[in-house]
Amino acid sequence: MESNGNKKQQSILNQGEENEMETFGYKEQPYKGFLCSLGYIFTCGFLWLIFYWKPAWHVLAHCLPCCLQDADTILLKTTDEFEKYFRKKVTWIQLQDLNISLNTTSAQPLIADGKSIINKAIRKTDLKVKLIKVQKVCYVWDEEEQTFRRAGVLEDNLTCYDIHTIFASGLTSGEQSIRRSICGPNVIEVDIEPIWKLLFKEVLNPFYAFEMCSLALWLAVGFIAYSIAVIIMTLISIIFTVHDLRKESVKLHNLVESNNSIKVTIRQKNGECKEVESRCLVPGDVIVLTGKKLFLPCDAILLSGGCIVNESMLTGESIPVSKTPLPHSDYSRPWKVHSGEDFKRHVLFCGTEVIQTKSTGQGQVKAVVLRTGFNTAKGDLVRSILYPKPMNFKLYRDAFRFLMVLATVAVIGTIYTVAVFVVQGESPTEVLIKALIIMTTAVPPALSAALSTGIMYAQRRLKKKGIFCISPQRINVCGRLNIVCFDKTGTLTEDGLDLWGVLPSHGNYFQEVHNFTSDSTLPWGPLHGALTSCHSLVAIDGTIQGDPLDLKMFEATHWEVTQSVTENNEMFSSSLIVKPGTGRSMGPAEGITLVHQFPFSSSLQRMSVITQEVGQDKLVVFMKGAPEMVIKFCKEESVPKGFTQELQFYTTKGFRVIGLSYKTLDQKIAADGNFIREDIESDLEFLGLLILENRLKPETKPVLQELSTANIRTVMITGDNLQTAITVARTSGLVPANSNVILVEAEEPIGLRSAKISWHPVDGLDQSSEDIPVSINIDIEGRTILEEAQGNYHFAMSGKTYQVVVDHFQSLLPKLLVNGAIFARMSPGQKSSLIEEFQKLDYYVCMCGDGANDCGALKVAHAGISLSEQEASVASPFTSHTPNIGCIPELIKEGRAALVTSFCVFKYMTLYAMIQFVCLLLLYWQINILSNYQLLVQDVAVTIVVCLTMSLNHAYPKLAPYRPPAQLMSPPLLLSVVLHVLFTIAIQVYGFVVVQQQLWYSENPDTTCIYGNVSLMNISALSNTTTTNTQSSLQLNMSHKSYETTTLWPLTTIHCIIVAFVFSKGKPFRQPIYTNYAFTSVLVAQVGICIFLLFADIQSIYNVMEIVCTPTSWRVTIFITLVITVVVSVLAEEFVIENRKLWLLIKRFLNYKSRSQYRKVIRAIEMDQSWPPINRTYGTKPVIRHTNEKSEVYSNPAYEHSEALK
Repeated sequence: MESNGNKKQQSILNQGEENEMETFGYKEQPYKGFLCSLGYIFTCGFLWLIFYWKPAWHVLAHCLPCCLQDADTILLKTTDEFEKYFRKKVTWIQLQDLNISLNTTSAQPLIADGKSIINKAIRKTDLKVKLIKVQKVCYVWDEEEQTFRRAGVLEDNLTCYDIHTIFASGLTSGEQSIRRSICGPNVIEVDIEPIWKLLFKEVLNPFYAFEMCSLALWLAVGFIAYSIAVIIMTLISIIFTVHDLRKESVKLHNLVESNNSIKVTIRQKNGECKEVESRCLVPGDVIVLTGKKLFLPCDAILLSGGCIVNESMLTGESIPVSKTPLPHSDYSRPWKVHSGEDFKRHVLFCGTEVIQTKSTGQGQVKAVVLRTGFNTAKGDLVRSILYPKPMNFKLYRDAFRFLMVLATVAVIGTIYTVAVFVVQGESPTEVLIKALIIMTTAVPPALSAALSTGIMYAQRRLKKKGIFCISPQRINVCGRLNIVCFDKTGTLTEDGLDLWGVLPSHGNYFQEVHNFTSDSTLPWGPLHGALTSCHSLVAIDGTIQGDPLDLKMFEATHWEVTQSVTENNEMFSSSLIVKPGTGRSMGPAEGITLVHQFPFSSSLQRMSVITQEVGQDKLVVFMKGAPEMVIKFCKEESVPKGFTQELQFYTTKGFRVIGLSYKTLDQKIAADGNFIREDIESDLEFLGLLILENRLKPETKPVLQELSTANIRTVMITGDNLQTAITVARTSGLVPANSNVILVEAEEPIGLRSAKISWHPVDGLDQSSEDIPVSINIDIEGRTILEEAQGNYHFAMSGKTYQVVVDHFQSLLPKLLVNGAIFARMSPGQKSSLIEEFQKLDYYVCMCGDGANDCGALKVAHAGISLSEQEASVASPFTSHTPNIGCIPELIKEGRAALVTSFCVFKYMTLYAMIQFVCLLLLYWQINILSNYQLLVQDVAVTIVVCLTMSLNHAYPKLAPYRPPAQLMSPPLLLSVVLHVLFTIAIQVYGFVVVQQQLWYSENPDTTCIYGNVSLMNISALSNTTTTNTQSSLQLNMSHKSYETTTLWPLTTIHCIIVAFVFSKGKPFRQPIYTNYAFTSVLVAQVGICIFLLFADIQSIYNVMEIVCTPTSWRVTIFITLVITVVVSVLAEEFVIENRKLWLLIKRFLNYKSRSQYRKVIRAIEMDQSWPPINRTYGTKPVIRHTNEKSEVYSNPAYEHSEALK
C-alpha cells in the first residue's frame, strides 16, 4: 500500500530471513494520548494492562496511520503463523557534533562507500539519522528504498573488488566516528535483568493478572484467610520462576561478557596502526592480526594472509579450520555469490579463536570488519536464546480454546446468578459481586502455574540424566515425536577412524591394496606425498591438531609436522613443513612445505594443497575428497578401469573411502603466485583410494532397535558417501535386514534435456531384465503400526538428487519422504530443508547431531539435541552430556510423561473448577456460599498440594508402541471431562435435594451438635472473632452454616481428591501412582482428614469450618455416595476413556481417517499399484523457458500420466 506519491505506509523488514516482519507507520496524536491517560485512571490501570498485552491496540488507540517516512511510531508484525505484534518508537541521531560540514550534498558522500546504507541513512539537510531498534539490532531509514535496513553490517551487494579497493587501506577517523554513532558500539551485551523488573513482568502475565483480580474480589468480600494462603502460594511460585529467570540471565551475561573487552590492532587510512578496544570497531574497519591468539570480537572478511581458526563456538567441533583471503577479482558479482556456498571460508566469525596466522608477501594479515554487535554470528546465537521462536503445538492452541469454553460456561453461570439474585431482591452491588465470584470460579487462574510445574519437574529429571534444556516448552513436544533424524559420523558411528589401507592406481589400473602395519611403509612417491601433505593439520603448542581423518592418514606415514615461524615487521607468520619421522629413512625428500591450501568444503566435497619439496623449485598440487568428485578433475586416461565397481565394493562393506590425485604445477602459474582454484584443480592424475573404517558406537544398535519397537521412524542424514551410508544403515539396524533399499537418482535439466529421476534397487531384488519394470506393492491399510513405521522398502538418495526433486519433482517429494531412510552427501542447508519438508508432512521431527554442520537442522527441528558440549550447542533446544544417541529414548520418555502430566493437570484443574462451580450454583439457589475455611481447605490443602505432587511421577522405563494424544479437544478427553462433570452434578444435586427431604432438615439449623453425645462448648468468643474477621464494606449477605453447605462441602472436597486419583495415569507413559510416594501420601492424608471431619463430632471444628452437625446415618450416606463415585469414575476412566482398543474399534466403525499429511500420502500410495516404479525413469518437459530471466518453469506430464521414459 502506498500513498503520497512514492511514500510507503508499510514495508518488509529482514525480507526472506527467519525473523521477517512487516512494518507499519503511525504518528502519535496528543488528544488520543490524553484520552487514553484518562482511561488508565478510570479503569484503575486495567486499560493500560490490555494495551501491554496487545501492542497493536496500544498503537491504534494512541496514533493515526501515516507513511513510514513521517512515522514516529512503528508497528511490527511477524510474518509467520503466530503474527505477533511489537511497538517501537522512532529515534533520531544528531551527527552535527562530529564537525561534519552542513554544506555536504547528496553528490558528496560522507563516507568512502557511497552506496553504503550508512551514507543513504544520513539526511543531508540537518545531518540526522532516523532509526529503530528491534531485538537488539539497529535499523536505519533508507530514503531511497523507503524502508528500514539493518545497520552494523557491510552490504551484501559489495563485490570482491569493492571490498579490496574501498576498505583494504582502512577508514578515516571521521568515517569511524560516523559509523560508530549510527551502528553503536561493537558489544554483545545481555543485561542482567533487575529482580524487580523480572517480578513485574511475571506478575503482568495474563494468568497472574486474572488471579490478582480474583484475589482482590475474595479479599473484598471477606475471605481473608483463604486469600492470604493463595497469595503466599502464588508468591512462592513467582519467586521460584523469577529465581530461574535471573539465573539464566546471569549465565547468558557471563557467556558473552568476555567478548566485549578485547584489545585489537586496526589500520587507519593514513597507514597508521593503533590498538583500540573492540567495542570501538565499526563495519569497514581493518583489523591487523599480529599472530597472537585472539578471540575475534566481530565478524570479519580475510583480505590478505591466512588463518587457522578454532570454530568450536559455531560448529561444536574443536577442529582447526583454515581461512583463505577473499580474492581480489570479480568486478560484477556480489562477494557471497562469487564464493558460492563456501563464502564462509573467507570469514572470521565472532567468538572464534584465531590460533595461527600466515602472512603473504605483503607482510600483514588483514581482515575487514563485516558485522558488529548482535549482527554477528555469535550475536545471532545469543538473540536466538533471548527471542526464541514460539512453538506452534496443538496442546497450547487447544488450551486457549478450552479456556474459551470455560469462559462461556462462566458467562452462563453469571446469567443464572444474576437471574436468581435479582428475583430474590438483592441489591445491584450484591448481584455484581456474586456474579464476579462465579466467573472467577469457572476459569481456574492457577492453571498456567500448575502446567508449568509439570514441565519444571521434567526439566530437572532430564538434567539428572545429563540432558540440558534451554526451551522447556519443547519438552511436551518431545512426547509427540514420531521420526528421529540422525547425523552419521560422530553420532551413529565413532568420531575416530581407523586406517584400513590404501588402494594405489598406476596408469589406468588399480594395484594391490597396501595395508598399514607396524613394519610396512608405503614406498615414496606421489601417493606417499599426498598422504603426508594433503591435510589441514596444524601444530599448536607442539601438538598436532585437526580433523580425525587427517590425523589417521598422516600418522600412518610416520612423518612429523614442524612449524616454521618467521617474524617480519612485528608480524608473526608460520608455514607448515612435514618431514620424515625420527628413525625413518629420509627418502628422496628432506621435507615438504605447504605453500597454499584450499580448505575442505562440505559443498565442494574436496580440498587441495600446493606443496614444495624442501630444496626444490617445482610446486605440486594434491587433491583429496569424495572419490566421485575427485575423478571429475582428473584426466580421463588416469582414472582406473572398474573405478565404480571398486568404489562400490568398499563402500558397501561400510568403509569410508577418500579419493586422491595430484599434478605438477605449471611454471607460469607457480611463478605468478596468485593461485586461482579453478586453474589449480584441473588435469590431475588419479593416485588411488584411501580406505578407512568407521565403527558404530556400541549404543547405536540397541537404541535404534528400541525406537523401531516403539514405532518411531529413524532416518540418516549425512554428508558421507551414499553407499557407506546404506551399509551403516543396514549394519546398525536403521534399515531392517529384510527391507529393500531403492536408490533414487535425479539429474538437473541441461540445455534442451529435461530433468530426470529414476529408481533402481540397491540389492535384494531379482530382476531378469532391466527393461522389465519391477514393482513392490504394499498393503498399507492391512499393516500394523510397526510395519507402517518400517515398511518393506526404503529410499536412499544423495543431496544432489534431493535438490533436483525439490526443484523439479515437487509432487513426488512426499511419496519419497514417507519411505526415505538414507540421505547422503547432504549439505548443511539441505539438512535444514529436509527437516522442514518432514514437518510439512505433519511429522514431529527430532534431529540428533554432534553440532558440526547440524546447527541449522537442530534449530529447525521440533526437538534438536546436540551431542556436543561446545558453545554452538547453545542454539540447540537440548544438549546431551552423554556423547551417544542413548539420550534420544530418554528424551522421548520424559516428553511423553510430561505431555501426559500436562493433560492430567489440565483435566484436574478443569474438574476442580467445575466441581466448585456446580457447588456455588446450587448454594446460590439458597442464597448461600462456602465459608472462608471451607474454601481454604479445598483450594490450598487439596488442590494446590495435588498440583505440586501430581507431576512427580517419573517416566515409564519402556517406550510404548504408540504416542500419547496431543489434542485437548479430542473425543476421549472431552468425554472424560463431560462424564466427570455429570458425576459431580449427579452427586451434588442428589445431596442438595435429598438433604432437604430429611425429617431433621431445617432452613435455620442449630449450631450445636444435638445428634451426638458431645457436650456443648462456650464458643461465643470464637464466633464473635470469626464475625469480626469476615466483616468488610462488601460483606456478603449470606449465611455459611446450613445443611446444604455441610452436605456439599465433603462431597465436593473428597470428589476433588477422587478425580486427582483417577486422572493420575501410570502405564504406559508414566510410572504407576504408587511409585509417586509424595502424591500417594498426600492423597491418603487428605482422604483421612476429610473422613475424620465428616464423622468427628467436635464442636470447635464445626465452628471453625462453619458447618453444622448432621445425623450419623446421613454422613454414612455421604460416604457411600463417594465410594460409589470412586468406583464409577475408575471404571469409566479405565474401561472407556483409556480403552485404546475401544477407540480404535470406534474409529474403524466410523471409517475415521487421520488428517495428518503423511497418512494421506500413505493412503495414496496404497491406491497406486505402480509405486515404487523400480527400474523406471521419469522426466520433466520444459513448457516455459524465459530466455531473458534466470527462472525456468517445468511441468511433469511424464509422471502425471504414468508414461515411463525408457
